[in-house]
Amino acid sequence: MSSSTPHRSGRRAGRDGFSRSLRAQWAAFRSARDLLLTLAASVLVTVSLGLLVAGGARSTCVTSKGEGPCPAPLVGPDGTAVRDRYYFVHRPLRGNGEITARVSDLTGRMRLPDAVPGVRNVREGVVPWAKAGLLVRQSLTRGTPYAAVMVTGGHGVRMQHDFVHDVAGGPVRGPVWLRLTRSGDTLTGHESRDGTRWTEVGTVTLPGLPETVEIGLFATSPGVLWQAAQAFSQVTATFDRIGLRGADGPWRRDDVGVSLGPDGRTPHHPGGVVESGDRLLVTGGGDIGPASVEGGMRADLMLIGGTVGLIPVLVVAVLFLTTGHRRDTREPADTREPANTGGPADTGGPADTGEPADTGGPADTGEPADTGEPIDTHGSEGTRGPAGSGPPAEPRPALLLAARVTVAGAAAFVTGLVAAGIVIPAGLAILRANQNPIQPITLGTGLRVVVGYAALTATAAVLASGLAALVRRSVVAIGLAVALVVVPHLTATAGLAPWLSAVTPAAGFAITQSVPAFAHVDVRWSPIGGYHPLPPWAGLAVTCGYAALALGAATVVHRRRAARPPA
Repeated sequence: MSSSTPHRSGRRAGRDGFSRSLRAQWAAFRSARDLLLTLAASVLVTVSLGLLVAGGARSTCVTSKGEGPCPAPLVGPDGTAVRDRYYFVHRPLRGNGEITARVSDLTGRMRLPDAVPGVRNVREGVVPWAKAGLLVRQSLTRGTPYAAVMVTGGHGVRMQHDFVHDVAGGPVRGPVWLRLTRSGDTLTGHESRDGTRWTEVGTVTLPGLPETVEIGLFATSPGVLWQAAQAFSQVTATFDRIGLRGADGPWRRDDVGVSLGPDGRTPHHPGGVVESGDRLLVTGGGDIGPASVEGGMRADLMLIGGTVGLIPVLVVAVLFLTTGHRRDTREPADTREPANTGGPADTGGPADTGEPADTGGPADTGEPADTGEPIDTHGSEGTRGPAGSGPPAEPRPALLLAARVTVAGAAAFVTGLVAAGIVIPAGLAILRANQNPIQPITLGTGLRVVVGYAALTATAAVLASGLAALVRRSVVAIGLAVALVVVPHLTATAGLAPWLSAVTPAAGFAITQSVPAFAHVDVRWSPIGGYHPLPPWAGLAVTCGYAALALGAATVVHRRRAARPPA
């Protein structure tokens, strides 16, 4: 009587085979104390370096009271760190109304790197995001809601509101007429080339806008990017054909948010306005928009040790793959756990598999033993010999490879999760205790940074596992993994080749970016500055692609090796 169950699918057998292989590999990993200690070292390195940076960070600023701790970053209506500095020529507007003006000229000055050491190199020019135009604000209090329509130095006409929102208008070729209209909480911006035919740029709603607001002309210019800092820049806009409806009284002049010089009293690069007939020449510096460098210290700086902390993880992933392969080639097939786990095979009792015992004949009659699983005739678990010829052969090499990679990736994920989950909140607490300003971070962004670093760690481990399966030499595989993941990130962080953060597996570090990037703010794309060339999830996707490619190639190579006849 046959005890086989041909009605069961081979897919079920494959799943059960993978499950058994996974349990066996997990047991092997847990028993390898040296691998567990190496992962613990990864956590220790990541946490200790991050806390060292946090403990040594000190920020000081010059205020009217002298030098002291920097104030908390200014935040906008949605909680984003913002800059709010500009020169404003304005009047109060009660109720509805509008302002119209022509921007007939835009000039500026900027400081470039010194050609002669010690000699300031200030040249004529306008930075791309210099802004001048029409502005309606709830009040002059910095960080409050606003809407503006403007011309820029290199990005045409724009309409922006509440610091983080930006809508593009037409290009700037010569003088441009602008109009900003208020109707209740709704503000609409228009542009025109001749002052007759108008095109809407955008419409925004500012809920809770008070009845009386400030309306007028503004100018501002963000600094020139030098490495991770910004150098001086100013813009001067010439306004004419100015018309107001609903606002009256004399013009008021305010240099909003102007900083103080080293003495704590003298304005640093102040703006101003010059009246010339019916024209107003408004000069300003600063920016109205999201903050980058000035926004405070970032949460992702706490993971500065994570790059070095990845190295032990890569070592563990490689060693687990290569030692497992050597163990497979040394050990005989009958060292695996027998299919009959209900008791010794020679007890004469039925196999304890949850299936009815086969009483039709002894196990050695030539009939296959009833283990509760179908006979695998398609190689899903490996090739079985004839009944009674011995224990089943090892699972396919691809099955073992998948089980080992899964275990290595899971262990790496937990390692990264523990490291990031400790160092980020602890590091931020130390920064706050030392009175350092900190970039605002939402709960969602914080979770993405912590879990994202864990995902990056797991993906890097999978990549290292695939490389180890391909080259089958530990030293070579570790060297390749470090060269692909760690070295490019360190190089990009040093500012030598930032593009490496976009085209190598190091792109996955973008998932740890804790400061949002905005298209209407120029930043230096460098990990040390907090900005990566790729968006967070796109960067992680690049690393996943490399890991999938390495693992797929390793699987193909293993299948070909398994298909070769023995020598």
